[in-house]
Amino acid sequence: MDEAKQIVTAIKKGDIKPIYFLMGEEAYYIDKVSDFIEDNVLDEAEKGFNQMVLYGRDITIDDIVSNAKRYPMMAERQVVIVKEAQDLSRTIEKLAKYAANPQPTTVLVLNYKYKKLDKRKALYKAINKVGVVYESKKMYENQVADWIRRVLAGQKYDISPKAAQMLVEFLGTDLGKIDNELSKLKIVLPAGTQITPEHIEENIGISKDYNNFELRKAVGQRNVVKAHKIAKYFADNPKDNPMVVTVSLLFGFFSQLLHLHGMSDRNPRTVASALKVNPYFVNEYLDAARNYPMKKVSYVIGVLRDFDVKSKGVGANATPQGDLLKELLVKILG
Repeated sequence: MDEAKQIVTAIKKGDIKPIYFLMGEEAYYIDKVSDFIEDNVLDEAEKGFNQMVLYGRDITIDDIVSNAKRYPMMAERQVVIVKEAQDLSRTIEKLAKYAANPQPTTVLVLNYKYKKLDKRKALYKAINKVGVVYESKKMYENQVADWIRRVLAGQKYDISPKAAQMLVEFLGTDLGKIDNELSKLKIVLPAGTQITPEHIEENIGISKDYNNFELRKAVGQRNVVKAHKIAKYFADNPKDNPMVVTVSLLFGFFSQLLHLHGMSDRNPRTVASALKVNPYFVNEYLDAARNYPMKKVSYVIGVLRDFDVKSKGVGANATPQGDLLKELLVKILG
């Protein structure tokens, strides 16, 4: 995130490189940097003759070089953007010759999503000398809620910890999807609003009471009635609440409890740092650790491993996902 900001800041200051190679697992920042270049390097009058968008599946490396070597018309520079450049992964090294001596009046942008250049090879080394190689790394799940908070803070919004966690558990680590949902919220909510679970439920459709976050909390509290109510809701809405996701999240939760049992220092800050959770949720983990001694936690982790396999259709004898979840909860809460 910081490196993407630095690239944008440098461009705003007029420090524009001849090649931008944007690669990596997180497509969100690749798109953000590429879109910024597409929207801002040339003015509207210059774009008609001097800006071109190509797609990797439709072109060759020779096509890229041919376009990049053109001279701009009535402008200081031209911009050539190659989207889905990862479709050229088998031949991408052929671009090394151009990268070693790029056209100074061309800004060549390559969006190389979900893949990376080999840093030992000529192309990476050549671009790194004259341009920018940016690797957009996938965020870990425990980082995404904080990312949501920081993005919203920059746009004069706030979000409650529970609301942020609901988004993460429903949408995962796909920043593009999360950003789309945040955009919907910003349309209906004025700047200065704190986004709450109620806002998430009303505008995005994620239940504030029946979700994996609330199930985890109910399990941690050993609240049998609430846990089974949520399980019934999941059984009635299986497409929105896949068993494999629920098992994965519970496995992560009990793995954190096992880690917590091994800690001698239970200071909330220390716990939050060690478990990589928001300090807001630390008491939830401390309460769960009291409800589940280490021996029980180890047992539950074993059970979750078995049900992870069953949730993927192995050895479950076509048992409905809802029934599997109910059986799982009986074993955990019993």
